[in-house]
Amino acid sequence: MKAMIFAAGRGERMRPLTDTTPKPLLTVGGKPIIVWQIEALARAGFTQIVINHAWLGAQIETTLGDGSTYGVHLAYSAEAEALETAGGIAQARALLEGDGNVFLAVSGDIFTDFDYATLRAQAERLAAQPTPGMHLVMVPNPAFHPTGDFALDATGHLFLRDAAPATAESLTFGNIALYDLRLFDGIAPGTRLALTPLYQRAIAAGHASGERFDGVWENVGTPAQLDALDAEVRAGHARSPGSRIA
Repeated sequence: MKAMIFAAGRGERMRPLTDTTPKPLLTVGGKPIIVWQIEALARAGFTQIVINHAWLGAQIETTLGDGSTYGVHLAYSAEAEALETAGGIAQARALLEGDGNVFLAVSGDIFTDFDYATLRAQAERLAAQPTPGMHLVMVPNPAFHPTGDFALDATGHLFLRDAAPATAESLTFGNIALYDLRLFDGIAPGTRLALTPLYQRAIAAGHASGERFDGVWENVGTPAQLDALDAEVRAGHARSPGSRIA
């Protein structure tokens, strides 16, 4: 199974740092955020990784190279301007094909100790379904997003918030997911398109599942958040029991 890391965003809230450095190359604990992701994917056995980029993308390719330093093979999908998530997947589709329809996708600016290997059973389930679907990793609502994105019940069913039963809990999408490439049929390369309408359609149709993750997870959005996380990592405080971050 292949993996894709999204790294095309401009990182407006992280300015002025991102005026000269792409957000995924900002460092935490002396290491670029995206390198933490690549190393975690490698530990989980994901060795074929596609990275899309737009803003200052040449820096990403120069810094990461072909991935051999990390024991993986990196392929790059360049975008003249950021095409958003669904558009980025459509643009990179040729690179994602060739190893089944299901692939793992993760944002290049999150910091987490999530074990990507645990998603393989869900990937096998998705691959066996005749109808294309998705599986989202959900996290407790952070302070900057108190209302959450979707609701999740104990059986792993996802609901749109306004259609959720009382037994479902509102949570935030953790920017870690499995997608079936067939979800993106009909989206031409170069199309600028967010994933939101695809989420809504798949969830409403019952073709989306989810799981809750309560480990280390940070969506690094501002210079202050970056500084705080860097200090925690350097002090060893950002590791929970069983953390795979080292």
